[in-house]
Order: sequence, then structure tokens, then C-alpha cells
Amino acid sequence: MIFTRRAALAALALSTALGFAPQAALAQNAEKPKLTLGVGGKQLLYYLPLTVAEKKGFFKEQGLDVEINDFGGGAKSLQALVGGSVDVVTGAYEHTIRMQAKGQDIRAVVELGRFPGITIAVRKDLADKVKSAADFKGLKIGVTAPGSSTALTAQYAMVKAGLKATDAAIIGVGAGASAVAAMKQKQVDIISHLDPVTSKLEADGDVVSLIDTRTEAGTKALFGGSNPAAVLYLKGDFATKNPVTTQKLANAFVKALKWLETAKPDDVADLVPAEYHLGDKPLYLQAVKNSLESYSRTGVSSPEAMKSMYDALKLLDPELASSNVDLKTTFIDTFAKKAAAGS
Repeated sequence: MIFTRRAALAALALSTALGFAPQAALAQNAEKPKLTLGVGGKQLLYYLPLTVAEKKGFFKEQGLDVEINDFGGGAKSLQALVGGSVDVVTGAYEHTIRMQAKGQDIRAVVELGRFPGITIAVRKDLADKVKSAADFKGLKIGVTAPGSSTALTAQYAMVKAGLKATDAAIIGVGAGASAVAAMKQKQVDIISHLDPVTSKLEADGDVVSLIDTRTEAGTKALFGGSNPAAVLYLKGDFATKNPVTTQKLANAFVKALKWLETAKPDDVADLVPAEYHLGDKPLYLQAVKNSLESYSRTGVSSPEAMKSMYDALKLLDPELASSNVDLKTTFIDTFAKKAAAGS
């Protein structure tokens, strides 16, 4: 018994010295190894870390069997979590603030995007009349789904420009080819969307971009600072009841973020399903290049970025204007920090 204990300790010390995480040496079984994840538009580059974790086998490395349910937009995946049909969600961070304000304990555990990655663009034949969000009144804005981050960003831009959030019609156009078709067929006048949809429309000359939050500069121009974008979020009691499972999910996502830090656009294009390219691989490569800056480097959102998002929501939503959400309740950062540290 003494020999076994010493051997185990020696093996652990050796693995640590070689750079292996203690969890790898003394693996724990997940409380819930088979789970369901909701997402609103998986093919969008907004959710690329999810596809990387899936296709690179990072979930399986952690002993997890993750079934991914793809919904039409982020608001629908949130509904699925609240309703209990999915265990966790990759979706916009802002949903955690909204739910905490309503007394529902929804929390993020990993930041996937540090900038929203959303571009707001006008149809080219209207570009001479529509120069900014102040000109959106009476127009139709295409978004992934009403209530999703693409819709909220467009509405925030309008409110900031002096309009009301209801001054333009919000039209759900989906996440992929349907969104491209909606603009090409003039079903909408403005589109608030994500890559590769945005880059496809730009490359085809269908739109003129007005607001671009794929970069730090563009995000600061609209919001005044960084804004958490996609996160992995869940019910607070899920993390409490399933801490090992939650840690393993965080490990997989942080590993995906680390892979993206050094990945080249060709690496990404070769990894994802061909249909994600929207029939134009060179265009997809450009879209990836445009988006790589937006992904989180640490998996943890800063207090300043979270406050920036909360301030935007307070300006946009009268129900949140007088709210007092403790932002510490919206993000449990210990899982991402442990994953980043390899512990």
C-alpha cells in the first residue's frame, strides 16, 4: 500500500514536471458524461470555438459525449435551457445579465468571444440614403432571430443614435444561406449579422458596412469598450451539482481557444464542414481572417467588459434601466481559470 501511494505520487510529480495537468494524471469521472448543448446558428464564426472543440475531439478527450442542438437563434437556445431541453448553451453573454435581472440564476463559465463580431450593413442600393443608425427609422433589419445578440446590437445602435429600439422592424432571417438570400432578394434593408454571412454579402457587393464589431476598434466605437460576446452558459445549480462536468467542458473550450490563437484560416476551413463555406471557400478564408481577432484569449471576461455590456443593456431596455445586477453573479470564472492554468 505504501509503495502504491509513493508510486502514484511519483507519477503525479513526473507528469506535472513534464507539463501534464494534474487532472490528466488523476482523472475524475464526469457526473454527467452525456449532455446536450444548445446553440443558435452553429455555422456562424461567432460559435467557431464550439465547432473546433467538437471536430478536434476535445470533448471526447475529456470523456464527454456532447449532443449539439442547433436552434435558429440565441434567444431560442436560451429558451431551451430554461425549459430544460438542453443542459448548457453557447450563446451571448448578455442573456446572463437579463436572466439574473429576472431572478433566474443563469451564469457564464467560459468567454468564447471578446468582441461581438457583428457587422451592421445597409443594402447597397440604399447606401446613399442610409449613412448611419440614425437613418434606420422605418426600415427592415434582418437578424438571426428577434431577441438574439444581432437584434440587440442593431437596436442599441439605433438608441445610441437617438432613435427608439422599435423604430425599425426586426426580421429573423436565420444564420446561414437564408440570411444571404434575404438581403439579395431585398426582403430586408439592413442586416445585422455575423461571419461568414457578412463577408459573403460584402464580397458580392450587396451591402455597405456601417458598424463593424469584429475588431477592438469597431467594438469600442459602438460600445465604448470591449464587450463579451459568445460564452458557455448554464444554470447555476448545474455547475454546483456537476462541477467535474463543468470543468471538463471548460477544459475543452479553453483548449479550442488556444488552438484558434495560432490557427491559420486554412486550418479552420479544412476543419469545419464544407457547407459552412457557403459555397465559396476563398470567401470563407477571408471571413475567418476577419474574425480571428474577436476570439477570447483567456476564456475569462474582464469586469470592465461585462460592465460595458450591462451599460449598453441599461440604455437599450427600460426594464433594465433601474436594475442592479451584481455582475459577479453572471460569470463563474474559476472553471476557465483552472482550464487555462492546466489544473
